[in-house]
Amino acid sequence: MSKFVFVTGGVVSSLGKGITVASLGRLLKSRGLKVSVLKFDPYLNVDPRTMSPFQHGEVFVTEDGGETDLDLGHYERFIDTNLSKDSNVTSGKIYYSILTRERKGGYRGGTVQVIPHVTNEIKDRIWSLAKSSEADVILVEIGGTVGDIEGLPFLEAIRQFRMDVGRESSLFIHVTLIPYVAAAQELKTKPTQHSVKELRSIGIQPDVIVCRSEAHLTDDIRAKVALFCNVEEKAVIPNPDVESIYEVPLCFAEAGLDEIVLEKLNLTAPEADLTVWRDLVSRIKDLSQKVVVGIVGKYVSLPDSYLSVAESLRHAGLHRGVEVEVRWIEAEDLEQGKLDILQDLDGILVPGGFGVRGVEGKIKAAQYAREHKVPYFGICLGMQCAVIEFARNVAELKDAGSVEFGHCPHPVISFIPGQPEITGLEGPMRVGTYSCQIHPDTHSMRCYQQGEVKERHRNRYTVNNQYVERLSEAGMRVAGSTEDGVVEIVELEDHPWFVGTLFHPEFKSRPTRPHPLFVGFMQAILDRSQK
Repeated sequence: MSKFVFVTGGVVSSLGKGITVASLGRLLKSRGLKVSVLKFDPYLNVDPRTMSPFQHGEVFVTEDGGETDLDLGHYERFIDTNLSKDSNVTSGKIYYSILTRERKGGYRGGTVQVIPHVTNEIKDRIWSLAKSSEADVILVEIGGTVGDIEGLPFLEAIRQFRMDVGRESSLFIHVTLIPYVAAAQELKTKPTQHSVKELRSIGIQPDVIVCRSEAHLTDDIRAKVALFCNVEEKAVIPNPDVESIYEVPLCFAEAGLDEIVLEKLNLTAPEADLTVWRDLVSRIKDLSQKVVVGIVGKYVSLPDSYLSVAESLRHAGLHRGVEVEVRWIEAEDLEQGKLDILQDLDGILVPGGFGVRGVEGKIKAAQYAREHKVPYFGICLGMQCAVIEFARNVAELKDAGSVEFGHCPHPVISFIPGQPEITGLEGPMRVGTYSCQIHPDTHSMRCYQQGEVKERHRNRYTVNNQYVERLSEAGMRVAGSTEDGVVEIVELEDHPWFVGTLFHPEFKSRPTRPHPLFVGFMQAILDRSQK
């Protein structure tokens, strides 16, 4: 039977529960254990599809088409495993399932209540993942902070779950903040004490406390936390600020977190083999050369909106031995003619998105990259903007545009063939993994080194096949497509690197296995800088 680790958060949000779960998963996997992860999000949205990136950050897409919380990206990158849509469950999904069953008479006329019906549904999701994944350890993160009213059903469910499986099969980890008060020049444990007290008031006693802090956690502080929170001193795990998030697994290994987890779950496993991970962190710290890549978007004030893209750039940079400085560029600034902010960039990337706001700025970024021979990488909407720009300014298709933004004389971007032609939030999307045939003698083929790849999608529009011949005659070639003719990749023939993809390659990049297209983009940047 699987073992279960439940991770909760206290004091404040954004402490890094996701990184904690991902790092622990890395350590357990390095010991030869099979690990799977489940993230519970207490909000009432069914999934983050319609949520603003300003509030939620990016929408991460799984192989099977799940639109999920961005923490699943951390899990996949650290643990290097593909998760499924079952790895992210919201309150909305829970209540939708219960109410659908109730309307069909599934409860035989009984009164539907939070306890036991909601809590049972939550527990069923945990059991379901354990059964489908056949993992040795299931890591379960409870989103939000202890004390949030919307999180109470989840906390009650995991309290019950421990009663169901017993103490040797379940473990509670609480992630809290130990703030540094500058005026007193001290680290303060009182917020953590109160957070644990809140958790204990609903019947959960943490077995391990992970303490986030800016400063070093002294032995005295750890002893104090242990005493007042009723945990062993060795189970108070420091989690200080580090230069790179990829250092966290090594910090946890040094503190013995994986040893404690194995001991409390009565598991035996070989010593952790962290050779590859130590080499990764060592290379991150040894980078001396730097390149600057501009990410042009409309949510750049919240970098988490493009988290996987930024991480993929860093993975590729590390693979090529360079540090990547990401420069966040507001697309609407380019619409106002502020093109000088593009001048000192080594590369330009326009990521995916929806909606008309900022599109003309993204088109200007593609034009600048084309005309100045700056390596350009367009992803989804970034690819569409590049096609629109090329159609207008090279293929002489005046007023070319996309059906997404309304009527235009030349809709070079249109609905994916076979998709219902519905705009707006209610329109369906092509989500998940699809095959793409890579055409010979292209940048893409040189990167992939294979004729067929499978990539993750989250899109509704692509290049209108009625204009492919016209674009090709002007110098924009199709470098990848599906068997039924959906354009997946476009490239410019007379440009050192100008590539646009309909799919999202950032979702498959790993720190130890960067995505081939990002590596190709980075190599083009280095070639240009050397010249």
